[in-house]
Amino acid sequence: MRRVRAAVAEAPGAPFAVRDADLEEPRPSEVLVRMEAAGLCHTDLAMRDTWPQKLTPMVFGHEGAGRVEAVGTEVTSVAAGDRVCLTFASCGACDQCVADHPAYCRAARARNLSGGRPDGTTPLSLDGAPLHAGFFGQSSFATYAVVHERGVVKMPSDLPSAVVAPLGCSGQTGAGAVLNRLRPAPGSSLVVLGAGGVGLSALMAAVAVGCDPVVAVDPVASRRALAVELGARTALAPGEGLVAALRDLTGGGAHHVVETTGRPETVRRAVSALRPRGEIVLLGLGGEVTFDVMGLLSKGVHVHGVIEGDSDPGRFLPELIGLHRRGLFPIGRLVTTFPFEEIGAAVAAMADGSAVKPVLTFV
Repeated sequence: MRRVRAAVAEAPGAPFAVRDADLEEPRPSEVLVRMEAAGLCHTDLAMRDTWPQKLTPMVFGHEGAGRVEAVGTEVTSVAAGDRVCLTFASCGACDQCVADHPAYCRAARARNLSGGRPDGTTPLSLDGAPLHAGFFGQSSFATYAVVHERGVVKMPSDLPSAVVAPLGCSGQTGAGAVLNRLRPAPGSSLVVLGAGGVGLSALMAAVAVGCDPVVAVDPVASRRALAVELGARTALAPGEGLVAALRDLTGGGAHHVVETTGRPETVRRAVSALRPRGEIVLLGLGGEVTFDVMGLLSKGVHVHGVIEGDSDPGRFLPELIGLHRRGLFPIGRLVTTFPFEEIGAAVAAMADGSAVKPVLTFV
């Protein structure tokens, strides 16, 4: 056991409280990582607020970056001292993992959303009682994390951890939706609804592959301005007349729309902004959405649901780093850092829109 500091949610919807906890040493297939940075994602907050009472207290966090402290006896892909990005967990053996689509792993729920390991245990304890963990295979809102080997990707030593951390979820989710699923042709139009960490990652990927025009939609003026700086031709506020404006900007309708808000009305507007045979990717966590089926059929619309950018992290994250080094994926432009102990301030900054991608840093 080692003593760690962890941001604990004591009950569903409760604010994070940084507490002392105990962490087990890694099992044979696990890696112990000393955290250097952890991104804060809307998913952390949405899941915290709806998390089952029986799985609390709980440690969230799923965009970790740090340095390997120790490895289990069966680990071969990383060694002590390696810099790593933490990402979602997968089994590596099911048909989806074997086909290089681990985001759709058959064991995804048990490995990412069960509040512990697949066998029901948790590596963390609080005052001698089990502390639920293993969120997206990591629970990186802590000074250390124990992660399965498949959940770590070795990173170059020269990249700042605050830049690496968002790649584990929001970066690969937005960019992967464009690069892995839509695969747009140069010159095709693409609209991003929601200019947060996921939406702006999609926007940067679209600009990188030559989409034109790229248009962003967001209610926050500073985020719209950032979208334009990152390559959008224009950025609009949502509201009346949005669909008509998008159709006009894209010459009769967008080839592609990336929808990140999860709001049913926004999704319906997104479909209306597509041209015939256009494609929409749904990334936002939201409720049920009803569609006019005849409208979808008559336009030949393609609707994609995508998790984690349909990414195989071991392959895709190095590709994103390559784009970053060429100046085509400047994800650091989205980051605002906060000391780990000030996680409450990071949550507030995300809520009021003043920080696109809050990243917690560890001393």
